Amino acid sequence: SSAVAVGRAQVQQEPSAETTEGTAISINCSQPNRKSYDYVHWYRQLPGRGPTFLVSSIKESKELHVPPGWLRVAADGRSSALWLARPRRGDAAVYYCALGD
Repeated sequence: SSAVAVGRAQVQQEPSAETTEGTAISINCSQPNRKSYDYVHWYRQLPGRGPTFLVSSIKESKELHVPPGWLRVAADGRSSALWLARPRRGDAAVYYCALGD
């Protein structure tokens, strides 16, 4: 799995995840060293584009409008999941999680 270092924090994500159009998918991020004040940020990078910000949270679930879904942060703070409710072909992208202020 790939790891991205952000300051002292480190996150891990699965190399890939697949679904069919219209079938919900959960994209997971492991962040075992996360501190209680760290935000979990999610970005995505569409083919041929730069990364764009999607959503961030410290602990509560956040609704995502584009694409439709939710960000959920585990109660212990050690993982998060981006849940895409109705992914479309145009949502195929690289999704990144990051920790930071």
